[in-house]
Amino acid sequence: MIQAINVSLQFGGRVLFKDVNLKFTKGNCYGIIGANGAGKSTFLKVLTGEIEPNKGEVIVSANERMSVLVQNQNAYDDKTVLQTVLLGHKRLCEVEEMKNALYAKTDFNDEDGIKAAELEAEYAELGGWEADGQAKTLLSSIGIDENNFDKLMSEIDPKQKVKVLLAQALFGNPDILILDEPTNNLDFKTVRWLENFLLDFENTVIIVSHNRHFLNKVCTHICDVDFGQINMFLGNYDFWYETSQLLARQAKEQNKKAEQRAKELKEFIARFSANASKSKQATSRKKELEKLTLEDFKPSNRKYPYIDFKFEQSLGKEILIVKNLTKKGFFENISFSINEGDKVALICNNALATTMFFDILAGKEQADSGTVHWGKTVKFGYLPQDNREFFENNNNTIVDWLRQYSKDQTEMFIRSWLGRMLFSGEEALKPVNVLSGGEKVRCMFAKLMLESPNFLLLDEPTNHLDLESITALNKGMINFKGAMIFASHDQEIVETTANRVFDIVDQHTFTDKIGAYFED
Repeated sequence: MIQAINVSLQFGGRVLFKDVNLKFTKGNCYGIIGANGAGKSTFLKVLTGEIEPNKGEVIVSANERMSVLVQNQNAYDDKTVLQTVLLGHKRLCEVEEMKNALYAKTDFNDEDGIKAAELEAEYAELGGWEADGQAKTLLSSIGIDENNFDKLMSEIDPKQKVKVLLAQALFGNPDILILDEPTNNLDFKTVRWLENFLLDFENTVIIVSHNRHFLNKVCTHICDVDFGQINMFLGNYDFWYETSQLLARQAKEQNKKAEQRAKELKEFIARFSANASKSKQATSRKKELEKLTLEDFKPSNRKYPYIDFKFEQSLGKEILIVKNLTKKGFFENISFSINEGDKVALICNNALATTMFFDILAGKEQADSGTVHWGKTVKFGYLPQDNREFFENNNNTIVDWLRQYSKDQTEMFIRSWLGRMLFSGEEALKPVNVLSGGEKVRCMFAKLMLESPNFLLLDEPTNHLDLESITALNKGMINFKGAMIFASHDQEIVETTANRVFDIVDQHTFTDKIGAYFED
């Protein structure tokens, strides 16, 4: 168990969180959520002892081992892959080192023999004799080839480094496992493996992640970092989100009777109880959910952008026909046609090939051969992954920037659209060249909605976005009545939006599958 007692932290005059009292217990997985800059990762550093709080304390149960996912990919460049994983269990490595040092002594005496026996006993108790085999099994499970086990970390691909550091954190069955964005740079297959690993993990897990599918799959509790407080809620991310939305709607209807509100919550809880995500805790979690009352819920103060893609002209029968599309070094002989209602997820391990594919469809790049034919009724809108051309060397305010894409030039109209993207008051007067990555993407969404396309081309639209914006985008994509092709590393968006999947397997292979990507 790990517990935060009256923990407060501030930097200068900025309070990140105040008087936090939380208990994290064995058998549960806690997802830490909050807007960008709210202090999620900082709170993890307080729990691990890397940062000292201004007030309060963090207590870890005696003899419990904590393991933390290392963020610095170059931290173990002088170690082999296998050594790096074993170093996840520091005490085990210390005992082995002390043991070997004793045996290497030329004047080994009786006292050394007693000490060595004690170390051997501890080494066996810590699982030292099985450690190498377990580390190799873990590496193989996570997709690291055994030919890389004895290579230095500096010699392997950065994407492989991420997996090795994850294996290091998981190694040795830690009592408390703390993971900051563990799914970043992981492929879908490895993320699914990690989900299953954590579902079977019986100790305490605390996670910061922007991956909603991952949070839904593994979390038994959500801790919301919001307005200087951290509140814990039972259930996964969707349960927290839908409950917050329900309470927000009810708050607008001040005359709604408490009995009716309680009835709605009871029905809502009943639906989610059947979907308790963590298999081993499903029964007890369902019982906990059923005990919840109206007083147990607090409406969130979180704000969500409003993303809704509308269009005036419907698509005709002929939408998009691509024949033998080839771009040397990226893909060859890609052919397909898009039908009404198609929402296509593009899967490709080569990000450059993905962007090239979208740029050719949008007319920004030329193919080496093949044709792209758009139907006469199609008005496509393109959200590129790289949006620098829209903002660099531009001193316009957000209002003036968006005005250039609008038929209605009035201040009130432009500000109403920016309000949807959470730019209100003075925020709308910021120059666009100083905006954060997430703010720029929200501006691009406002532009895209004003253009009213009936076909969407979206290249990694969730990049730089926080959970709130990703959730809003997901809803907008689901509700969109036109056709689309999109690429995204957000599994929830792929699973809930796509009814067709294009997979650029490699330069020479392209597959077109009807149905969801993750169907067995």
